[in-house]
Amino acid sequence: KTIEFTGALHATVVKQVRLKNPSSKTLMYNAILVGRDADDFSLPKGNSVTIAPKRQTSMNVEFTSRFLRPAEAVLLLISKNVGGIDGATLSFSLKSEVKHIEPAAILKCKSPCYEL
Repeated sequence: KTIEFTGALHATVVKQVRLKNPSSKTLMYNAILVGRDADDFSLPKGNSVTIAPKRQTSMNVEFTSRFLRPAEAVLLLISKNVGGIDGATLSFSLKSEVKHIEPAAILKCKSPCYEL
């Protein structure tokens, strides 16, 4: 799956990844961000998540744009063995797009356009 982050330049966009556990055992995952622009993405609630049996939880992923070019990374969720059960390794493609630029400040200047 691909998660798209769309916003203004230098803005922080937060997306949630919903994780479901259909099994009768607790699942634990370690999250890792990898790729060219992985440093622009973050996991504000930490990089480990526990999902109770027959429940679901969500994980926040934040992105702060620094450049106009699209950013790309991959979110990997690697299962930790709990009570003899392993979950599947999950991967999500993270992509960004800067839709608009908001000025940091506006300066007004007066000067002559032409001098002899």
